[in-house]
Amino acid sequence: MRRISKLTRVAVGVASLALAATACGGTSSDNGDSGGKDDLGLAIAYDIGGKGDQSFNDAAFAGLTKAKEEFGFKTADVEPTEGETDADKEQRLASLARQGYNPVIGVGFAYGPAMEAVAAKYPDTTFGIVDSVVEGENVASLVFAEEQASYLAGVAAAKATKSNTVGFVGGVDIPLIHKFQAGYEQGVKDTNAKVKVVSQYLTQTAEEGGFSSPDKGKAAAEGQIEKGADVIYQAAGLSGQGVIEAAARAKVWAIGVDSDQYNQEALAGYKDYILTSALKDVGGAVYTLAKSVQDGKPLTGTQVFDLKVNGVGLSDSNPRMAEIPGLKEAVDKAKTGITDGTIKVNTE
Repeated sequence: MRRISKLTRVAVGVASLALAATACGGTSSDNGDSGGKDDLGLAIAYDIGGKGDQSFNDAAFAGLTKAKEEFGFKTADVEPTEGETDADKEQRLASLARQGYNPVIGVGFAYGPAMEAVAAKYPDTTFGIVDSVVEGENVASLVFAEEQASYLAGVAAAKATKSNTVGFVGGVDIPLIHKFQAGYEQGVKDTNAKVKVVSQYLTQTAEEGGFSSPDKGKAAAEGQIEKGADVIYQAAGLSGQGVIEAAARAKVWAIGVDSDQYNQEALAGYKDYILTSALKDVGGAVYTLAKSVQDGKPLTGTQVFDLKVNGVGLSDSNPRMAEIPGLKEAVDKAKTGITDGTIKVNTE
């Protein structure tokens, strides 16, 4: 049986480093002139959308940045390619392992099949995968209680709405994003049963651009606004930027995801309409795995990041949150209920 653990509180301040991740495209590394194989440290391979999504991938980069600064080792971060196959992912992970990077982390569930194949071939390398469980003696599966953060987002939405209609935009119709939707809808209904939730998925598969098409996100949000939604929560990666833009232009609320999107430089023009963000400390998870390898005690098995260990949460950066009657109190009450077990959050 695989070992399942809930980690202690992950690194403070990791999420703030995501502000540095604003450039898109390319592959970056810091190999230096004197680096041998034993000198190499953390490498990450990005999910769809790549660095610069102001969300999921940038959070991973923040963890890499913190690890690099703290431990002084060399790092690499590699972009995905459009229309790539599992074989392409496998080649990417294998290349990083051959070069001597340790750990090697695949950011996103799409790396599952490739990692299962590669990890067995490189038993001396610790691998990590975000948002999926892969069996392997040298693999750490970094998974999150997204539904818990989404429940809190639902509570906030139910308190903020004036029209009694709120929206949810999911990037791709897959089980992982179903967790976001389920938690959000439950949080809304538990807070105010009169509030209607309008939900939509952008695509059926990731290859169709559900996580990488701001234009699709914008169109979906505009449709929900026409139906009366005045708060829209998006779990759509790079596509979520389009949701936020549409909400801001219509002067309704958007709720961000993964990173604190209120503080993202690329979204500064819309920040006044980003009510809050459902946080997912991907950066903390990346850093935690790197630290375990650096300490000579590499983590393996399923590592769960939930509300109890601050692996997920809800941001409060926007001061306008405090102007909404009862919002803070309702969110705090929900946090207590989730952590003490009196609130069981749905995952589907």
